[in-house]
Amino acid sequence: MPDADMVKVLNDLIRTSEDRRRTFADAAREATRSELRILFQRRAIDCGTAVIELQRLVRSLGGRAKRRGTVAGMVHRIWARAKTTLGDANIAMLREVECIEGQAKAAYARALDARLPAHIRSTVQLQHYGAIRNHGLIHDLRRCYRVTRNLYGPGGLT
Repeated sequence: MPDADMVKVLNDLIRTSEDRRRTFADAAREATRSELRILFQRRAIDCGTAVIELQRLVRSLGGRAKRRGTVAGMVHRIWARAKTTLGDANIAMLREVECIEGQAKAAYARALDARLPAHIRSTVQLQHYGAIRNHGLIHDLRRCYRVTRNLYGPGGLT
């Protein structure tokens, strides 16, 4: 694969990971449960680290690394913030980060279909595993939170 094509693939992942970082950071600000705020803050940091790693790879190929996420990601975040005013902020944020991690899983899977050199493929694969892990964790938390909320009321288990 030519370097320009690899730069495009990596820049797409940078934009995806920047959307993820911002979504987790917004979720950390909006969540009302401290354990969710902490989880979202940690995931935001992890996604920020992923962005930095991808940018380093782009520069090593002689490319210009993207710095921002997508317009669609920004619109999603605005919509998610609006939804927090309509209902349970924790569930709204869990839904939003689950959605963005699902999109990230797909973006990383597409990137792994490309013919990447081993050192780039290993970084992309590790980040893909992170998105898979995050998606599964958030999915399970959202389901558990919804069940405890239904059983014990809006505060869940306290």
